[in-house]
Amino acid sequence: MFGDDDRPKKIAAHEIGMDLSALSVAELEERISLLKNEITRLEADIKKKGSTRDAAENFFSKS
Repeated sequence: MFGDDDRPKKIAAHEIGMDLSALSVAELEERISLLKNEITRLEADIKKKGSTRDAAENFFSKS
């Protein structure tokens, strides 16, 4: 019915400590890219939460 190229691509997931021996270089590079993007997202959230905390501390310390 469907050829292999017609199927939706499965989104690569990465599990910390997983066996990497079956992955190609391209798959490893894709996972590195996904993980770097996730790190960037996490760092942005940390910064945002830090700014919110700092603003709250400044507000309450002036009162």
